[in-house]
Amino acid sequence: MPDDGASLTLTLHPRIAAIPAAEWDACAGDGNPFVSHAFLSVLEDSDSASARTGWLVQHAALRTADGSVVAVAPMYAKSHSYGEYVFDHGWADAFERAGGNYYPKLLVGVPFSPVPGPRLLRRPDAGIPVAGLGAALVQACRQLKLSSVHVTFCTEAEWTELGEAGWLQRLGMQFHWDNDGYASFDDFLAALSSRKRKVLRRERRDANAAGLEFHALSGADIEERHWDAFYRFYHGTVDRKWGSAYLTRRFFSLLSERLGERVVLMLAEHNGRPVAGALNLVGADTLYGRNWGCEGDWPFLHFELCYYRAIDWAIAHGLKRVEAGAQGQHKIQRGYLPQPTYSAHWIAHGGLSRAVANFLTEERQEIRAHMAALAEQSPFRKDGAKD
Repeated sequence: MPDDGASLTLTLHPRIAAIPAAEWDACAGDGNPFVSHAFLSVLEDSDSASARTGWLVQHAALRTADGSVVAVAPMYAKSHSYGEYVFDHGWADAFERAGGNYYPKLLVGVPFSPVPGPRLLRRPDAGIPVAGLGAALVQACRQLKLSSVHVTFCTEAEWTELGEAGWLQRLGMQFHWDNDGYASFDDFLAALSSRKRKVLRRERRDANAAGLEFHALSGADIEERHWDAFYRFYHGTVDRKWGSAYLTRRFFSLLSERLGERVVLMLAEHNGRPVAGALNLVGADTLYGRNWGCEGDWPFLHFELCYYRAIDWAIAHGLKRVEAGAQGQHKIQRGYLPQPTYSAHWIAHGGLSRAVANFLTEERQEIRAHMAALAEQSPFRKDGAKD
């Protein structure tokens, strides 16, 4: 808490609209669109993240005595663990078999979005430490008599400070592409080994020889007909993989309306009809790949639209990286290398907390070893290697 000992009060809010956008964004900053007031309001106003879907909004705001907001956290009371991408189903099952109630729990994170970024959002001039806001969330959890607080896909700095405060630390892994000052896609290809370079060129050649037209749309260029098509693709992907669509059709229209140029929709069309799409959001230095879907069978279209076109766009716009979402070891061969992700957990029940702590100690070792092994599969030329 601030050194001057100012009185601070934590309040919980059932809608993001209860906290003025300017006050929220003064804490969130403008680097990561997923924690912006605009994005979180889209999730709520589209009925994608709501009590109906098991995401009871409980956004936290820390205020000084004069009512000024100095810290916030996107928080939800969860009646399940779906749509989080940090899997604790095993913890819940074990606790409930022992007679405990794991749900509801508190989750600090972004619904349906496994995107790393800040989670305990503090106004830069307020002097609020991560652990201070974390302690306030623990107090709220105790008062609500809930089982736990989970901060998912947070920054490494948040993870470290929460760990030092006694929270349980979990590691995960994703695959990200880093821009090493490339001037073009060919410049990026030149950094790969000869064999890998040939594979990527062949995949791009075949994808672009299938009679498709490609478009990167943003802002006002994205029309409702484009979202109609993309929603079909999204539903098709959900039906094949998960069986439950989190995002409503209205979500996509509101996304364009409120985030404007920060939305980039990659579309593939055949004879004027959209047949595939990939949704991306733009941060200060990162292109975040989100949802993808396709109708028909097109060679290497997934790689072209989600990975290669994203790299092209990032290079053209001077971005430092592309984050292409969760899972997918096949991304390594396309230049997306393993990177750690972080989450922190506070569990009220001492026995469950100790059991999870033991599990996470072993899991972190396994994750680090697995990442090191995967890094050996890098397609990039070794230092000094010749083609």
